[in-house]
Amino acid sequence: MASGAQSSSTPDTATRWPTMPSLAIAILMKAYQRFRQKSKASFLLLASGLVITDFFGHLINGGIAVFVYASDKDWIRFDQSNILCSVFGISMVFSGLCPLFLGSVMAIERCIGVTNPIFHSTKITSKHVKMILGGVCMFAIFVALLPILGHRDYQIQASRTWCFYNTEHIEDWEDRFYLLFFSFLGLLALGVSFLCNAITGVTLLRVKFKSQQHRQGRSHHFEMVIQLLAIMCVSCICWSPFLVRS
Repeated sequence: MASGAQSSSTPDTATRWPTMPSLAIAILMKAYQRFRQKSKASFLLLASGLVITDFFGHLINGGIAVFVYASDKDWIRFDQSNILCSVFGISMVFSGLCPLFLGSVMAIERCIGVTNPIFHSTKITSKHVKMILGGVCMFAIFVALLPILGHRDYQIQASRTWCFYNTEHIEDWEDRFYLLFFSFLGLLALGVSFLCNAITGVTLLRVKFKSQQHRQGRSHHFEMVIQLLAIMCVSCICWSPFLVRS
């Protein structure tokens, strides 16, 4: 089961998601233009977190991958202590899960904003969003550090260009747990995003057909939902095959 993941996904895993940063940056710039709107403030904070984590993930992973290629993939020569591989693996897991989590949180935030606007405007503040953003990042870091905390090393994959959980010679339940836990969290984030975006879209369509008032507010919500759908579609296309095969 696990070997299928590395055989079909290893050649270009470190650089397989080039469209996500561009899409997130475009959404961030669009949201910034309407920062004065309170309902946009929380969306902007979450979009900023997505852009930053995804950018640094690509920067670190891409930089290490270029170094590995430049060194002819000779890991034994330049990484005898396995430190670089561990950093690579931690960055891969964190930069993979964190954007998925943030996309899910953004979908939940919009769903609450559309279905329960009074609660959203009175109870969900920028402080709460910042706390959620920090909590998501901390949880993603914790998941990435699990193998290290369990005294397990990240492993060089078959293509010898990237590091990840042990996917070839699975020794016991712990190796399998890391893979299944990673896949479960990623698929759960995608599932929550799909469900919340579906609820938000249906709610907006019902309101549109029932009343023609507050047209500007509805347009504002539709715009953010379309942006979230774009993020979700890109995430599904890029991640679903890898998560399922893991």
